[in-house]
Amino acid sequence: MTTTAPAADVLTARERLVRAAQELYGEQGVDATTPRQVLERSGVGQGSLYHHFPSKTDLARTALVRTTEESLDRARGTLAGGGSSSGRLRAYLGAPRDALAGSAVGRMTSDPVVMADPTLRAPLEEYFTGLLDLVTLALWEQGFSETEAHDRAMTVVATVQGGYVLARALGDDTALERALRGARTLCGLEES
Repeated sequence: MTTTAPAADVLTARERLVRAAQELYGEQGVDATTPRQVLERSGVGQGSLYHHFPSKTDLARTALVRTTEESLDRARGTLAGGGSSSGRLRAYLGAPRDALAGSAVGRMTSDPVVMADPTLRAPLEEYFTGLLDLVTLALWEQGFSETEAHDRAMTVVATVQGGYVLARALGDDTALERALRGARTLCGLEES
């Protein structure tokens, strides 16, 4: 009798549940997503859901941690990669973004369930703290003082998030690009 097949099936079911939750939370938020919707999207049975995630909060925390880690890893790949700090900042601000879809992490900050539960809010705090640190370091390498770099990093991150909000509110994906162009100017990253 082999034990590897059942273990692989369990991991597959868990992974499908987490991915389905990530997608649904991105589309409609944690508050509006029901366990039934996660089951339907994942194609996993109800017993597997409650085996892996005894509560909706357990699933939400796992999915939010995954979403924030994936998002921060993408930013880290750009902002902490090789090349000049100005090149890394340009790459971060010029990365392809689906403006009208919004920020997967930023959208969670308006979800009442997430913001009311410290265990769900914590991954968002960790994401934004990590992102601010990455942008601050790149700006500090540009020659800004620590305070100037931190203040500009706050502005850059707020501009990215606000650009998503404007694009969605106006139904205009160019709103994000225009906001990012302003951030590049503020940080002295204009293309010559």
